[in-house]
Amino acid sequence: MVRATLEKRPADVARMFDAVADRYDAMNAVMTFGQERRWRKVVTRHVAPTAGMRVLDLAAGTGASSAPFAAAGALTVACDFSTGMLAKGRAKHDDFTFVAGDALALPFADAAFDVVTASFGLRNVADLATALRELARVTVPGGKLVVLETATPPARPLRAVNNFYSGRVMPRLARVFSSDPSSYTYLAESAAAWLDQAALANALRAAGWEQVSWQDLMFGAVAIHCAVRPTG
Repeated sequence: MVRATLEKRPADVARMFDAVADRYDAMNAVMTFGQERRWRKVVTRHVAPTAGMRVLDLAAGTGASSAPFAAAGALTVACDFSTGMLAKGRAKHDDFTFVAGDALALPFADAAFDVVTASFGLRNVADLATALRELARVTVPGGKLVVLETATPPARPLRAVNNFYSGRVMPRLARVFSSDPSSYTYLAESAAAWLDQAALANALRAAGWEQVSWQDLMFGAVAIHCAVRPTG
């Protein structure tokens, strides 16, 4: 199993997600106490999907995060590098497209999408700066990026609680409910090693995105970052 503290190897991370694909959506509900549904609603409000809008959902897994966009009539593409996740997604959804792809070299033309989004996926890429530039490349000038990711609670007591949950509680839940409990050790480590809100905002700006902002959820344990591709 690839460790979060080491260089992320795409093939290893993809195999890890293949291993948890069978029960991934159920585990998300357990791990977040059902909050992931509310977070997806907030993401959908930021994306503001409309009929005919072209939306790319990166690291879409089984398509749970993509479904609300398609339901609103958007032309939705769910992209992931885990073939196991994509297979599960195709079996569940037939109203949008699933595409295998690597965030570091997206298989799409320049300016192919009006909005790009990623939920709990960017922290698993091997090169965040490259992934953010790739997302900008495939977005139309003036188009939006919406990122939902783990974050750092601003208050020290909340950080302690969050670290305890990620490091101690989540792995124990995984041993009971997951199809591959060891993978959740990696997911806990990757959350702990991930950027805080301000650092991710700076990474977005460095990759060329503008109008960067974020919204804390669950007391800052999770955050949604939004940005716009420059028109100039």
